[in-house]
Amino acid sequence: MKAISIIDLTVIVAYIAGILIVGILVVRKKTLNTDSYFLANRSLKWPVIGAALFASNISTVHLVGLAASGFRDGLVWGNFEWMAVLTLIILGLIFSPFYYKNKIATLPEFLEIRYNGITRTCLAFLALLGALFMHIGVSLYAGAVVFEHFFGIDVYVSILLISFITALYTVIGGLQSVVVTETIQTVILIGGAFVLTAYGFMALPEHGINSWVELKAAAKPEQLSIVPSAQNTSGLTWQAILLGYPVLGIWYWCADQTIVQRVLGAQTLKDAKIGPLFAAAIKILPVFIFVFPGVLGYVLFKDIITDANDTFPMLITQLLPTGLKGLMAAALLAALMSTIAAALNSAGTLVSIDIVKKIRPETSDKQQVFIGRATAVIVMLIAISWSPLIARFNSIFEAINILLTVISPPITTVFVLGLFWKRGNSQGAIATFTGGFLLGLVAFLLDFPVVGNTKIITDTLGISFMMQAWWLFVCCSAIYIVTSLLTPEPDYKKIESCTMSSPLAFLKNEDGETRNVPLILSGLLILIMVLLYSFFS
Repeated sequence: MKAISIIDLTVIVAYIAGILIVGILVVRKKTLNTDSYFLANRSLKWPVIGAALFASNISTVHLVGLAASGFRDGLVWGNFEWMAVLTLIILGLIFSPFYYKNKIATLPEFLEIRYNGITRTCLAFLALLGALFMHIGVSLYAGAVVFEHFFGIDVYVSILLISFITALYTVIGGLQSVVVTETIQTVILIGGAFVLTAYGFMALPEHGINSWVELKAAAKPEQLSIVPSAQNTSGLTWQAILLGYPVLGIWYWCADQTIVQRVLGAQTLKDAKIGPLFAAAIKILPVFIFVFPGVLGYVLFKDIITDANDTFPMLITQLLPTGLKGLMAAALLAALMSTIAAALNSAGTLVSIDIVKKIRPETSDKQQVFIGRATAVIVMLIAISWSPLIARFNSIFEAINILLTVISPPITTVFVLGLFWKRGNSQGAIATFTGGFLLGLVAFLLDFPVVGNTKIITDTLGISFMMQAWWLFVCCSAIYIVTSLLTPEPDYKKIESCTMSSPLAFLKNEDGETRNVPLILSGLLILIMVLLYSFFS
């Protein structure tokens, strides 16, 4: 094991103990039913929703992967963060009101209202795959690799330790424990990243860099530009960002149970709409505190960093004093545990409400809570077994992107077209789920080099994962539209609560509203993004 100072170790242990205590005490002496365990009694206010949305999204993959991308290619990878601002606006203005007004407990339940019970089962199945293989499995492996680098702890030991700690308070406390601990973790995560970035800036004068012009000169060409050019080698083109990202982003931010569950627990419609907008405002920060440090890592340590994935650990070990290293280790834990906790709680919710309750309507609240807890334990055990296989991918980011490309297109299609096109029916949705998943699976197998090292779609055909997502979405849309038109019309009165009355209906004030505050906040966020893109172009 690598040497750890007693101060750093004390900070890490204190953090772990504190999170466990808070997570368990939140629900002490409370009788848990389905609403309290899975939806926090629908009592969540917008600041907690926004902070929890951000914390659920940010994982060790972000901290390590975005710094590595900043080192290798520059701010262009920040588009993943800033495009999320737009998809969170879509969640707040368009999707959240429908979820809140229908008083659903899960997103598959929403699809049952819009289509039928079969589509509910289809989405529950795909959402479980996403939680198990992507949210939990990939995050566990990423965290274990980082802790092996820092402390010399074996990958398997790290995975088991992290799994036990996170599962303990998640299984006991449900969503209430998850969102409270996520709020704390958001503060620690952002604070730690700000500290690291500040130390990076303070180190620049020692390398003869005292101005923005000198920093640009020391960086790679266009490393400080967020707008991709024809010369960039990252594989991110403007077409991929504008066409491919929304397919991934709308699924992830608007139709993924792991993320959206916080919105489903909102106390009021205002909380359900403003919470995502608060998360959108926080999502502006990662470009500066996660990607930008990677650029600083290149400028400061390009002579000693041989693997871009070592950028974040190198910044910590080279820049931070004793004590603050422990704080950053705590930030890593915060990112990791919040992502896993969110996925565990959503997995329990999906199995208990969308599968067991659907098959056995007489299942009691107490039984549902027990099933949710048992599911979280089983899913964690499966994820522990799967996570080491992530090593077979070229990188952790690649693993996430490939899995996203398989899952996102059919779900995005069914939600978006189902909301905006009343003629879409259950037959179209079922055909899209089936055909879209099979097409995604074929794309995955063609691009996962079981034999040799050639990725047929990416390398041979030259289609990046984001453009693959776009073309799969086009195919899914064709399946949905054609199948719906060839089959009977849905009952328009039955689906009225799940479809837009007009494409721009979300711009209208809600009943009783004199000012559309969410719309005003959204406009302000868009203005800020335009200014930021203009400056960093």
